[in-house]
Amino acid sequence: MKINLMRRIIQIIRQALPENQSLKKYLTYALGEILLIMVGVLLAFQVGNWNENRKNKKTEIAYYKNIQRQLNDDKKIINFNIVYNNEYLGQFLSANQWISANDRNKVDTLSKISLNLIRYSDFHRASNVYETIVNSGQVKILQNQKIIEGLQRLEETYVYINKMESIHLDVIKQIVVPDLILTLNFTQQKAENPDLLYTFTFQNRFSILIEIMKEKNEVYNRAIHEINEINELIDTEINY
Repeated sequence: MKINLMRRIIQIIRQALPENQSLKKYLTYALGEILLIMVGVLLAFQVGNWNENRKNKKTEIAYYKNIQRQLNDDKKIINFNIVYNNEYLGQFLSANQWISANDRNKVDTLSKISLNLIRYSDFHRASNVYETIVNSGQVKILQNQKIIEGLQRLEETYVYINKMESIHLDVIKQIVVPDLILTLNFTQQKAENPDLLYTFTFQNRFSILIEIMKEKNEVYNRAIHEINEINELIDTEINY
């Protein structure tokens, strides 16, 4: 549009000039030079924008790669916690069945498993990815809104994980430990009064922790799923 406008200006100037061919040629040449300069400036501006966009994209990809590394570190930690949680969850489910069946042949094993009631998985993320990019003001560099939204959801999931782990620890401290102290000999890893192991009140300790641990497994796996989704989006950006 700017070029068409300039042509129109040249035509108007030509019509207004006297029939002096030399002057007309000179002005035409001068205006042509001006036009070339303007086109050059526009091209330089476009090239500058292209270079700036390329630089920003390079920075954006570097951020994506850093986010992905941190998320994969988190994923490893979560997977470890899933294995740890499931190991004791399986033991507690078996113990719960033995108590229900009043299986006294399992008393020694039940005593040892009862000592594991104080075990609990505790997730500590490698770093706070979302908070870091927000606080640094660099979130504006990330152009893929779906990645940002995914990080927000994952942050909420992490908060819920930590909440469940806090509940788990509180139950252990306030409910489980007092019972264990009264029931088990920690040094010999056996029950001083085996009958207490088979009461419904002691069984309730297992039942409460089983439900908490199942909930933790669910939210752990949700976090893994969300990390995988974010990684897929990042892979698309990196390989674009």
